[in-house]
Amino acid sequence: MKNNMYCVIMAGGIGSRFWPLSRKKLPKQFLDFYGTGRTLLQQTFDRYRKVVEQENIYVVTNTEYTELVKAQLPEIPPTHILSEPTRRNTAPCMAWATYHIHALNADASIIFTPSDHLIIREDEFIHDMCEGFHFVERQNRLLCIGIRPHRAETRYGYIQVGDNDGGNFYHVKTFTEKPEQELADVFLESGEFYWNAGIFLGKAHTIIDAFRCHAPELTASFEANGGSTLYGTDDESGFINKNFPACPNISIEYGILEKTDNVFVMTCDFGWSDLGTWSTYYDTLPKDEQGNARQRKKVMLYDCENCFVGTRKEKKVIVVQGLQNYLIADTDDALLICPKENTNMLRKFINDTQVKMGDEFI
Repeated sequence: MKNNMYCVIMAGGIGSRFWPLSRKKLPKQFLDFYGTGRTLLQQTFDRYRKVVEQENIYVVTNTEYTELVKAQLPEIPPTHILSEPTRRNTAPCMAWATYHIHALNADASIIFTPSDHLIIREDEFIHDMCEGFHFVERQNRLLCIGIRPHRAETRYGYIQVGDNDGGNFYHVKTFTEKPEQELADVFLESGEFYWNAGIFLGKAHTIIDAFRCHAPELTASFEANGGSTLYGTDDESGFINKNFPACPNISIEYGILEKTDNVFVMTCDFGWSDLGTWSTYYDTLPKDEQGNARQRKKVMLYDCENCFVGTRKEKKVIVVQGLQNYLIADTDDALLICPKENTNMLRKFINDTQVKMGDEFI
């Protein structure tokens, strides 16, 4: 069965919520956030080759990052890197990869995963992903991964569980995107809601059938002008470059998962973080007695509490005094200093910097 198990790593995002460390030319998935010597993308690859055969791992990215993927994952052949000509959210990304893999193996089952998440308990994760594959292999169902919530988090989407289907598998009742705090409190107290990890599994033909049924405007782009016969051939790239930009910019949840009745969720708790913001990154880091987190060793803090100091420069000494609940992120050409609770203003900071200082700082 393992030869029919495939993994698609989605690595086309720009990681703007981690500016200025994450930049358009070098987004966060290509950075080493924890000083391990492996970037988030490389760690994701390392993790999933313990679940599927290495030759069955694909990466979908933007054409702008194709060479970065090749450099960081030399183990993956160039034919396993699907380069999108433009960004179009998760549904078009997953649809293209599914058509491509299905053309090569009609019996394929696929797991789709973001490239930039943190997994703490890897053995539990590997076990759960293998169980997920077994679940979708046995029946024509789509499967999401739900993470048991430990707090009323407003930065994650939620999946509400319905009827139990055995073990940790449940029918999905509802999807909810990033609720307000009051609603998140209700979700946590109810025990019926799990964080949406953005990981999705299904047999290739089941996924294609779901797209045809619930997102015909999407399949129209991928099957136009005999496109179904071009996947896995030399003509595929030209066809995608012509037709992919016409795809609607929609998520997989909106495209099919919210509309179909054969979607299930496996509830898990393997130590997960989406590393979506500076705050979630700070939460994952070791801290001193005053609650301060440092990305590098040469950071000295005096009279500081609950601060984060990050820099790409190994040799640079940073000294900070008298701050509470602040974020400091330092790069070669940009320095961000702001209260942690104001990181929701990053979009404004980025837009203003782009207008006043130029694209090279974004």
